[in-house]
Amino acid sequence: MEITPKVLFVAPEAKPYAKTGGLAEVVGSLPKALSRLGCEVRIVIPYYSEVRQGSFPITLCAEDLQIDFLNASLPADVLHAQNNDGVRAYFLQRDELYDRSYLYGTPKGDYFDNACRFAYFSKSIFPLCKHIGFAPDILHCHDWQTALVPAYLKHIYRRDPFFRRTASALTLHNIAYQGVFPSSSFPYTGLPPFMNTIDGMEFWGNISFLKAGITSADVINTVSPTYSREILQEDYGCGLEGVLAAREKDLFGILNGVDYEDWDPSRDPFLECRYTSKRLSGKEICKRSLLEVFGIRVNSKNVPLIGMVSRLTEQKGLDILHAAVEPLLSGDSAFVMLGSGEKDYQDLMVGLSKRYPGKMGIHVGYDNELAHKIIAGCDMFVMPSRYEPCGLSQFYSMKYGTIPIVRATGGLEDSVEEFDPVTGRGTGFKFGPYSTDALLGAVRRALHIYQDRAAWRLLQRNCMGQFFSWDQSAYAYLDLYDNARKRVSHSRVRYVRSRAVKSQGETNE
Repeated sequence: MEITPKVLFVAPEAKPYAKTGGLAEVVGSLPKALSRLGCEVRIVIPYYSEVRQGSFPITLCAEDLQIDFLNASLPADVLHAQNNDGVRAYFLQRDELYDRSYLYGTPKGDYFDNACRFAYFSKSIFPLCKHIGFAPDILHCHDWQTALVPAYLKHIYRRDPFFRRTASALTLHNIAYQGVFPSSSFPYTGLPPFMNTIDGMEFWGNISFLKAGITSADVINTVSPTYSREILQEDYGCGLEGVLAAREKDLFGILNGVDYEDWDPSRDPFLECRYTSKRLSGKEICKRSLLEVFGIRVNSKNVPLIGMVSRLTEQKGLDILHAAVEPLLSGDSAFVMLGSGEKDYQDLMVGLSKRYPGKMGIHVGYDNELAHKIIAGCDMFVMPSRYEPCGLSQFYSMKYGTIPIVRATGGLEDSVEEFDPVTGRGTGFKFGPYSTDALLGAVRRALHIYQDRAAWRLLQRNCMGQFFSWDQSAYAYLDLYDNARKRVSHSRVRYVRSRAVKSQGETNE
């Protein structure tokens, strides 16, 4: 009989407690799916001011938990919350480190002491586990902020009897963010000196928290199969492609899932009118409502509405999108956008909306309700990303019958199938080269199909019939955990054998 593992998710953010992006969605949703499969799953994140301000039933779990840091004992409190789904969450409280307005930095830049903040958080995991009596089979870590945890397990705690069966898994949500700090920050880590070398975490004269995790974790995964292959290439590896190539046999790709409790047009509380694939008339009502919100004055039945909800950065394709929007607005299309990010791109898109009043609207910032309304009310949803580890919006748009137009990269390549009007198969439109012309070609193919109402309805129903459940992803993570545990088991056998050989040699002498 297969035994389901005990898993501790170590993450810098988690829905619903604290969120900046898709990472929090994963850490908030995947544990619930694993719990349904019989795993005992717990989560630990820092106790940010965002958590403090939420209306969560949080209680004190430990006071003055002693954590060794910089050759001294620096205590922290531990708080605890129990979700209705059975997943326990813990929060590490050290107010001068985590009680701030933002999680990682202000709009002006990252916090100057992030190396200290997340080295301390990562070191706390081991005394925290002992205090709550939870010896995990898997320490599942996420991105650079927790990538030191596998290094601590491998180089400091591997021989600790409490963690003798513990393996580590590191999920790379976006390899562009690596936690690179000056080499003078290395003492914060408390790792052995050999880790501050090219085979450890040294990175072009600096140190990289993410590299420490990649070189130390038992298994590594990305959030889509295609992205796991892309990051082995120079164009996508962000300088770590060689390190990843050395771990290629331990690198896996698992596509993210969707929490359909939050994203379902048949019960979405934010919509003007709910709808299903069999009753699509409600989508037209949502479209008319959205046009009013943005002040767009077009015929809703004849003019296609294209939407985007995104961070406004180059990674998301804003450079090629900006050049494509004007020719589309010059024709018979309308465009709405929600997002914020780099000021140059914000100004460019706001400028376009002013040049095309009544055909383009933009809301700078983030508004969850408006995001739902855009995904429901648009006909098409564009994601022209330069690279995309997974992406979530294409999943949402398909569920809402809003046709995705995406660049064939990362999770977008894995989740969207080019529509074939001859066979009737497919769920969207894709383009390969990263260029404005290629993007416009995909949009124009979509606009052509839009004119054929029967084909468009078929395409919408194809999309709405897709099912990217976290339950499917959870089974893949169980296989990943099994791989990690086998590696630890084999490592332990090698260690025991080497000790036996050494002991025999001493006896012979």
